Amino acid sequence: MTAELVRGQNHTLPQTRLEIRVSAGSPVVAGATLGDENGVVRGAEWIAHPGSPQLPGLEVSQQAAAGHRLAVDLEALPETVHRVTVLLALPMGVGGPTRFGTTAAPFVAVTGLDGTEIATFTLTGLDAESAVSALELYRRQGAWKVRAVGQGYAAGLAEMLADQGLAGAAELAASIQESVARSLARSVAPPPRTPEGDRVRHASGPSDPGPAPAAPPAATPVQPSADPTPTPGGPIDYAHPRRQHAAPPTPPPTVPPAQPGQAAQPVAGDATGWSMDERLYNQIWGMFEDLARAAAAYRSAVDFAESRMDQELDRSLSDPRNRIGGAGDRAREEARAKRDELTARAREVLDRDLAQLAAEAAVVEPALPAAYAGWDNLVWHAHRIPMELPMALRLGDLHLPERTGLRIPLLVRLPLERGIWVDSGRTASEAAALTDGDRLRRLAMETAVLHAARLLAVYPPGEFSVHVIDPAGSAAGPLAPLVDAGVLAGPPAAGPQGVASVLAHLTRRVDLVQMAVRAGAADALPPDLDTGEQLLVVNDFPHGFDDRAVTQLRYLADEGPAVGVHLLMVADREDASAYGPVLDPLWRSLLRITPVADSHLADPWVGHAWTYEPPVTPPGSRVLEQVLAAVTAARRAAGR
Repeated sequence: MTAELVRGQNHTLPQTRLEIRVSAGSPVVAGATLGDENGVVRGAEWIAHPGSPQLPGLEVSQQAAAGHRLAVDLEALPETVHRVTVLLALPMGVGGPTRFGTTAAPFVAVTGLDGTEIATFTLTGLDAESAVSALELYRRQGAWKVRAVGQGYAAGLAEMLADQGLAGAAELAASIQESVARSLARSVAPPPRTPEGDRVRHASGPSDPGPAPAAPPAATPVQPSADPTPTPGGPIDYAHPRRQHAAPPTPPPTVPPAQPGQAAQPVAGDATGWSMDERLYNQIWGMFEDLARAAAAYRSAVDFAESRMDQELDRSLSDPRNRIGGAGDRAREEARAKRDELTARAREVLDRDLAQLAAEAAVVEPALPAAYAGWDNLVWHAHRIPMELPMALRLGDLHLPERTGLRIPLLVRLPLERGIWVDSGRTASEAAALTDGDRLRRLAMETAVLHAARLLAVYPPGEFSVHVIDPAGSAAGPLAPLVDAGVLAGPPAAGPQGVASVLAHLTRRVDLVQMAVRAGAADALPPDLDTGEQLLVVNDFPHGFDDRAVTQLRYLADEGPAVGVHLLMVADREDASAYGPVLDPLWRSLLRITPVADSHLADPWVGHAWTYEPPVTPPGSRVLEQVLAAVTAARRAAGR
């Protein structure tokens, strides 16, 4: 029976391998500290946090999220550890709430590996605090207990760590917050969710986890839905679309249900949604999450097997009689045999999950609409410019080393809520360093052109315009398909005057639309103002940009997406190093992708480093030219 704790109450723990689940109203940082018999944290190495998520017997999430799962193995903790304190903190400097009093009360549950709740605690009564010691697991007379703490700290992480006796608490707290900010900057934003969840699998049941240790930390952000706010006085709506509050009906299964003990037959569109596009979108995100968690469970099981083998060897060889002779050899063989058995069983579970996901991907990929499909999908050969905006856009593919052939489409919601940066720098990764600089810059611009063409192809005629800034004219080759098709809003802007003209035009548009939206006076917009979505493609930044132009670009990156102006930059961050940290907020506001395969994007659940594969057209194919010709024809037919 679950013990519902109140502040100060304790409860005996019936087992030592546990999971601590956290649910909060907004993204929070989750971590844990280890304390000695006096509750003192002896050093930074006794703290698990997003920048250092693993300690012996303890693993936490690698980034801020509205939901967390922390793994604890009390038997694997060092003997000097007598207390584990679970801490929560609000991420600073990312635009979210700065005190717990403005968010829903966090909820913490201690569970067994099978999900059975042992004890729960709701942290009520918080106000100005930005960090809180949620609960602690402590050793008492050879047994472990859990106590509900709920001690808040208005001065944040630094005050909380100092209260536990840590020297250098302020410096460590600052480094944790910086690590969280970097993680959020590189993370793929999770999709909005309905209260009942996005996905319903027609499966026979969850896979048997086998002998894996406590589940890996998994951050499952749950973002509340928000209905679009209509603009008073006119038809213009610049609010980003969100999901409905009520969950749509579950689609009926289109194949017979699986027999007991058998995996369900994969079906395209087996998630919840109001349309097939939404169902496929949710299904892809479900596959993304399934693969992230399956790989995390496998990696955690392997780490646990290695750790347990080391502990058994240490215990056995601590006896001098076992250090030499047959006894020592037998101890080593037995420890390695147990390690190999645990690893093999974990691999069996992973292979079963990967096979199911691969079968699902084989069914889903051919069924995708153009906006979600790869350039090699036959759907592009019959593509017609739609009359309604799709939910999302494909930017490329993601995969993990456990099975590189299993690709998950990287989808982002439309309209874009975040600008995109195609990194053309050779210092960005090992793969980039091995690529010739001129070739890398050309590949980066070709990648940007493919994204721009896809956006033009999925927006209704006349509702999307593309502007290009190419100060030195170095991107003439990659830009040729867009220029020749006549789909750009104007010729690529060159030189300082061209840069200034385009930036002034788009800055004016953002200012006017913002004023109209705030005043509820959309009808007052100038008749010559293009109210459609705008994309600004910038090549070779900061070449041709003075201080004023840089300021305008930052303004467009910050304020533009909310009113329909989006940024697609092709740049090497090292080239902008002369501006110092002043441009750091710009880079962090953009989703960084690469023109060559690179492991840099993180999922929003467990923070794996995923390999991003940029989009490419099939060799010898003219699909890009065909799609752009369809865009031109649709505009002419619509009189645009």
